[in-house]
Amino acid sequence: MIESFQNILRIPDLRKRVFYTLALLGVYRIGAYIPVPGVNLEALKQLMASQGGIFGLVDVFTGGNFSRLTIFALGIMPYISASIILQLLTVVVPYLERLQKEGEIGRRKITQYTRYGTIALSLVQSFFICVTLARMSGASGQPVVPDASWGFYFTTVLSLTTGTAFIMWLGEQITERGIGNGISLIIMAGIVVGLPSATFGLISEALNDQRGIISILGLLAVMVATVMGVVFVERAQRRIPIQYASRVRGRRVMRGNATFLPLKVNTSGVIPVIFASSLLSLPMMMIGFLTERWPSLSVLQNQFNYNMPLWDVGYVALILFFCFFYTSIIFNPADTAENMKKVGGFVPGVRPGKHTAQYIDDVLTRLTFAGALYLALISMIPIFLLSGIPLHLIWPPAVGDFFGSWVPRFILDGMRVNFFFGGTSLLIVVGVSMDLVSQIESQLVMRHYDGFLKGTRMRGRRG
Repeated sequence: MIESFQNILRIPDLRKRVFYTLALLGVYRIGAYIPVPGVNLEALKQLMASQGGIFGLVDVFTGGNFSRLTIFALGIMPYISASIILQLLTVVVPYLERLQKEGEIGRRKITQYTRYGTIALSLVQSFFICVTLARMSGASGQPVVPDASWGFYFTTVLSLTTGTAFIMWLGEQITERGIGNGISLIIMAGIVVGLPSATFGLISEALNDQRGIISILGLLAVMVATVMGVVFVERAQRRIPIQYASRVRGRRVMRGNATFLPLKVNTSGVIPVIFASSLLSLPMMMIGFLTERWPSLSVLQNQFNYNMPLWDVGYVALILFFCFFYTSIIFNPADTAENMKKVGGFVPGVRPGKHTAQYIDDVLTRLTFAGALYLALISMIPIFLLSGIPLHLIWPPAVGDFFGSWVPRFILDGMRVNFFFGGTSLLIVVGVSMDLVSQIESQLVMRHYDGFLKGTRMRGRRG
């Protein structure tokens, strides 16, 4: 491992790219200490501590910027949302579909539209953040925004939108001149920055006898098992064998060769989780507005709160749905079968054309279902570790009392451990780390050095 780092430093171009990447990530972290003006930080801290839940998950992705309302509070999420929306629109908008097939020129045009969409989403999200904070107070009763004037709205919207645009520029610069995917590295940096404090907090709890040794060992076992599971599933693929028939070119006879079509278990990545989290906030807001008019709906509102039974069921259901939906968008079995048929390829034992498309679709459906269950499980792990699965709060009360009497308390209450020890954040960190190692290794191998991990080869994340 030490020799591999020495090899990186020996290559001027690779060394320059690595240091450039680290420098821009350092610039991103500086923004975490520049708060938006006009906010009572103490009242905001009290508010975020009492809210938790979905706000805690957003705060992890933004590297703590959201809870402190810095200029980078929106993070890179508007850019990701705009990218996903553009990908979905390519299915229904013929113009975008044509751009997607035009190669580099079309890709640049779509990237430009993605930037415009990022700015638009940032403006909308920052305005709603201003409206929400202006109505809230801390635990001590102090307002989060002492002077909720139009000057505050203008300054905050401008600061948050500019911050997101700057993060987007940093990510593009890292991708172009640094090493790795810049946007992914920024998200990873926001997650990893919270690991030391979470680790020291856990150690402090153990030293102060606030958490027993059995609990610590159980937590470590969950962490190791989660990491192993993420690595295994992210690399897992179903290889469909493909045979190419012999072809005659002039006087030469090209012998047919055998290859395979790799289908990943988790084709959609972490996108279904992001979509599910975003959509779940809509019914929560609607029910909140309806409850102000009809107080009798307060029972339904409580059931749709974060990590309540209805929220958990909806979260898992949306993850399953978006796994199938997004996979159907990015992979078309009919086009794949048609392209294979044009070059003389076929799956042994399956007729070319329509039958091959149906065969690939059946395999992909089974893989997607397994990948969807995997994503749902990984996404629920941090929720379970933090606050458990409150089956005892199910409505009607008689059903909740039944579960409360028979289900162990550690399942109902969780282990009160923060998000950093599993789930979606770990999925992102492990995936980006493997992709980064793969890119560094390819640079070393291209220059006749051993790989980053000596004695092995790291396959590309998409390979």
